[in-house]
Amino acid sequence: MDIEAYMRTLGQQARDASRQLAAASTETKNAALLAIASRLRSHQSALLKANAADLAQARADGLEPAMIDRLTLSEAGIESMAQGLEQIAALPDPVGEITDVKRRPSGIQVGKMRVPLGVIGIIYEARPNVTADAAALCLKSGNAAILRGGKEALHCNQAIAACVRDGLLEAGLPAAAVQVVDTTDRAAVGHLITLPEFVDVIVPRGGKGLIERISREARVPVIKHLDGNCHVYVHAAADADKADAIVENSKTQRYGTCNTAESLLIDRAVAAELLPRLGRKLAAKGVELRGCPDSLAILEAAKIDGANLRPADERDWAEEYLAPIIAIKVVDGLDAAITHINRYSSGHTESIVSENYTAAMRFLREVDSASVMINASTRFADGFEYGLGAEIGISTDKIHARGPVGLEGLTSQKWIVFGNGEVRR
Repeated sequence: MDIEAYMRTLGQQARDASRQLAAASTETKNAALLAIASRLRSHQSALLKANAADLAQARADGLEPAMIDRLTLSEAGIESMAQGLEQIAALPDPVGEITDVKRRPSGIQVGKMRVPLGVIGIIYEARPNVTADAAALCLKSGNAAILRGGKEALHCNQAIAACVRDGLLEAGLPAAAVQVVDTTDRAAVGHLITLPEFVDVIVPRGGKGLIERISREARVPVIKHLDGNCHVYVHAAADADKADAIVENSKTQRYGTCNTAESLLIDRAVAAELLPRLGRKLAAKGVELRGCPDSLAILEAAKIDGANLRPADERDWAEEYLAPIIAIKVVDGLDAAITHINRYSSGHTESIVSENYTAAMRFLREVDSASVMINASTRFADGFEYGLGAEIGISTDKIHARGPVGLEGLTSQKWIVFGNGEVRR
């Protein structure tokens, strides 16, 4: 296969389809989403068979159990995909929304209209459900999509793609509105991210190595985040029970997600009182505690049963563990906490536990991350929890989209002018 020619063909077809999608009505797009959901349910046995082929190959290749778990598709998983499509169909359509219309002294009215980005390339690993989620979000937001899943899910991704094509055609939309790359050749990614004439934005979903490569080599804008070093700061005015619940949930509800807390900061004013409580909660869940000298002294004096205590070094303050490990530092007040977070954070999500309104509002204003919270678990930094229905990914960039990227994040705005024969004098 001539990979470059193949990818350029996909790109041209996607560009052509994007023009039709941009003009499609909400009713047509929703009809396609519901038709795709119906196909997923009716083709359940074919999807499971394709997934079984992927799983057999994954085991033969010696993939890690965690990767195999992400790759596995069940009947419940298929139903969840179908319901996700139906939920996106029920969301308001952002395309065509007109806002901020103001009359100017000249007589013209100036405003903004929300429009699709055009063609979105999405590169992801392992999880076959991403194929359906990404297709649905791009479709509802009026964008054509080129999807390149991991080789581990090739058969299942193609089976899902067939359901998507059928649903698009049933609704009268072009099949090329969503295309799944059918080669595992790594060169396909290299071509996809260097086709600015056909592709408007790239969204990578995967490990740090994949995202670093795409960020380095892309000639197309990238919506991305590299790390998820999220912080919880327990302020001097924290409610102890809230601190217990928020720290435990932020760290232990799931270990392998980008919105899991990896760092705990605690105010020196309450460290002796609250840190032993927090340490017991975390140690009971098997979390390794890597602390600064002050935090280790407090934890060691508390004699916590089963506690795995280790000294933290400079690398720990910026680390995304994705494991039952947390870095702990005692800080001298709000200023020190904000300074530490803005230096070491990945810009993903941070939370303050405090009953002091002034301190909490300063934290909101001055912490430079995509999501900043007061008295809530970092695990809420998610498109579904934010009311977006679903998300295409998380962005820690500051331009265009920031935080969970849903339908609105897959659109842009253009200026529009309403006139009545006015001319500039």
